Amino acid sequence: MSARDELKDLERRAAPATLRATKEARQHGSTTARNRAPTRALDEDVDANIAPPKATDEMFYGLVGDVARAAAHRTEVNPVAAAAGFMSFLGAMVGRDAHYAIGNAWHHPRLFTLHIGRSSRGGKGEALNLTRRIARAIAQDLPALLGQTHSGGLSSREGLAMLIHDGWTQGRETIEPIHDKRLWVIEGEFANVLAQAKRDGNTLSAALREIWDGADIKPATKTSRVWASSPHIGMACAITPSELHSLIHARELSNGFANRFLMFWAERPCEVPFPQPTPADVLAGLAARTADVLAFAKGDYPKDQDTRTVLMSHDAKRLWERAYKGLKRPMESELLTGLLERRPPYAARLAMLFALCDQVLVIEEWHLAAALAWVRYWEGSVRYVFANQANEARAMEREGMAARIVEFLAGRPEGATAWDIHDVCFAKKKTPIPVPEVLHMLISEPLRGVEMEERPRVDGRAGRGAKIYRLSKNSGGVSGVSGVRGMARPPDDFEPSEFGGVSFSDGDILENSDLTPPNSDTEKTAVTRMDALTPLTPLTPTRNLRILGPEKAEPEGGQAYPDYPLTTL
Repeated sequence: MSARDELKDLERRAAPATLRATKEARQHGSTTARNRAPTRALDEDVDANIAPPKATDEMFYGLVGDVARAAAHRTEVNPVAAAAGFMSFLGAMVGRDAHYAIGNAWHHPRLFTLHIGRSSRGGKGEALNLTRRIARAIAQDLPALLGQTHSGGLSSREGLAMLIHDGWTQGRETIEPIHDKRLWVIEGEFANVLAQAKRDGNTLSAALREIWDGADIKPATKTSRVWASSPHIGMACAITPSELHSLIHARELSNGFANRFLMFWAERPCEVPFPQPTPADVLAGLAARTADVLAFAKGDYPKDQDTRTVLMSHDAKRLWERAYKGLKRPMESELLTGLLERRPPYAARLAMLFALCDQVLVIEEWHLAAALAWVRYWEGSVRYVFANQANEARAMEREGMAARIVEFLAGRPEGATAWDIHDVCFAKKKTPIPVPEVLHMLISEPLRGVEMEERPRVDGRAGRGAKIYRLSKNSGGVSGVSGVRGMARPPDDFEPSEFGGVSFSDGDILENSDLTPPNSDTEKTAVTRMDALTPLTPLTPTRNLRILGPEKAEPEGGQAYPDYPLTTL
């Protein structure tokens, strides 16, 4: 072969490599930049992560907030779960007298709450313990204030009607009706309800939809007909995310069953080797205040029904007008839109319940702000629970990568982007588990101590900014309430005056907190621990009880409430 032929053969064999190099140079400006494109694609995948919802101070308003703080103090109870369970109890016990009108529908403060948390981590049973103690304390002295509580599970429409029946005749025997239709259902295994709803011919799902609406329970049976008119039932349910995904199907999502439940994500925020019970004097004070609220809200029920209408103040109406468009706006997917379709009525019911806790029949701006904060948390929970789920079969490999990322972040107090984690921590090598999946797990579990912060673009232009992953400040211990702003658990050596909650030490002095509604005079009433046994009649609505400390100046003009873009978390 001549030299010319050899040169042509060499050019022919080198042509593909030359073509690839030319293409890379056009794309990246240099053939050495070819490794950065996969990293950018990976960074975009990481940005699809959804962090667990974070509670805000507005959610823990008044009596509800005090119960949540008392339940979480020196225990592993998540304050969000404690507050939701207590609201479910209150809503079931106030009856059908006070109501809020939406069009031609009368809404009573009935709540169906659904606590979602992983098995052995959610603390779903513990969250209701303080509420049960409060109910027992009230039942000892004022049993008429309470309705029934059922925790034996649900199986059918007929069984539910039997609990609050209108009476029936069986042969020559006449069974007297149950006039008080208040019922609080505790369903710790909501998976059983979903399993029952999947059975052919079972009408439990339809019955629960009608009960949320306040319609009569009238099973179509030929014999032993048992009906329950004007039921008032609240539910506190719990389920794991895997059970929810496996059992709920398109029918429950499309027929309005699932969106009647206020779903919230909550897991144990800390580890406490020796949880402490709520002291007897604190329990007595909370029980007395709860009894005061029930006596006001219940009125003369069941004798009187729908006689007291709850209205909105002018300021609350203005806030509602600003928030309503966000409440009705479709979500980014049909699934989320269907699950959150009842945001407006739930916001109204929650706001009404907060107003009743202040023993007033007018929803003020701060009541509605608390309700909207819960709706935002509901939105965040649904987004998070129905996002990409972890693959349990690959848990060991994922754990190894997680430990490596945590060690890497420990050397970077300022945090790192997903780009840094992929390029530096894993040296741009292909990992057995996608880095986005491992990061999703780390930010999902508070005890791992990793948090995600989304920063705006440094150039100030519109668009998605950088997401920074870092170790949280309390990642070295187990005493923090991660993800709950304003609810951080104090260290062991904290000073009582620095703790914003209910005090549990003897001899403390409590006061109505400085979180009073806007444009209202702060009336501070100091009470001793013995005085806490007497219900406090709120002359002005207050958010919580605080320990007396140095005087703090009220912000000029009171507390401002911003616009609530409910679909932006």
